Amino acid sequence: MCGRGVSSVVMRIVAEAAMLIPGVVRVGALRVPVFGVFAAVGLVGALWLSQRTAKAAGVDAEKLWDAGMFAVAAALVVSRLLLIAMDMKAFVHYPLLVLSLPSLTYGGIALTGVLVWLWLRWKRLRVLSVLDAWAPCAMLLWAALSVGHFVEGTDAGMPTSLPWGVVTAGDTVLGKVHPVQIYALVVAVVLGAWLLRMLMKARRAGMVASVGLMAGGVASFALGMLRQPMESIGDSWLDPSQWVALMAVLAGAGIFAVSEHPDPTLLQKAQKDGPPVGALLNSNLDEHVKEAV
Repeated sequence: MCGRGVSSVVMRIVAEAAMLIPGVVRVGALRVPVFGVFAAVGLVGALWLSQRTAKAAGVDAEKLWDAGMFAVAAALVVSRLLLIAMDMKAFVHYPLLVLSLPSLTYGGIALTGVLVWLWLRWKRLRVLSVLDAWAPCAMLLWAALSVGHFVEGTDAGMPTSLPWGVVTAGDTVLGKVHPVQIYALVVAVVLGAWLLRMLMKARRAGMVASVGLMAGGVASFALGMLRQPMESIGDSWLDPSQWVALMAVLAGAGIFAVSEHPDPTLLQKAQKDGPPVGALLNSNLDEHVKEAV
């Protein structure tokens, strides 16, 4: 009885606290996190866009869809497993409460990346081409998450006296701050459009992904200077997000170094037999063959 009483009190406190969190909308007994809605919309949009970018990158659309679904499922499962491993006792007593907590960490993302890489190798998909197809999709997801952060009032910026400064919901101390989320939205939209244009003209597998990682990493690092600092362990020089941005730049540089030119033999075969599924989106195939050779 005592255990049930404690559990009831904890769940009631959590429920009441959820009503005070900016960006949580109550619909009857249902509490819907606004950020989660935007994240879901962004994922669906990214998966939809991947079906359009697959052909331009020379990847089978169905296989790319399966890879995208696997990546989403792996991220959810890995994040929850890591969350459970961090505090098994809490999970045993309050499983639903623990599983409902935000759990997507940088470590979980890295482990998910390894699993996705293994999946792509197992399905015999060219990793660089897949990354090219996913690059504009990632920008679409980034844009959706930025809007979600802005509506929710999280990931806010530093104080500013600029006329477009905004007041974060629930904040009575800082006043007007940089709308960093909107800055990120603009960067994601512009960079996404640029990557889409590159994808239609790309000649080297991995080129679009490398540009997306390097440009996105530089932009994210710069935006991190305008964000409110995150609490981190130790005397770190940079916020965790800025370290990730630097790693993205290095990863982009590494992909650029190993990016591959298209095989002229395959292009010549495509000229003879007609463009296969996943060929480049360009009707003038002769021009592609000449430039590749």
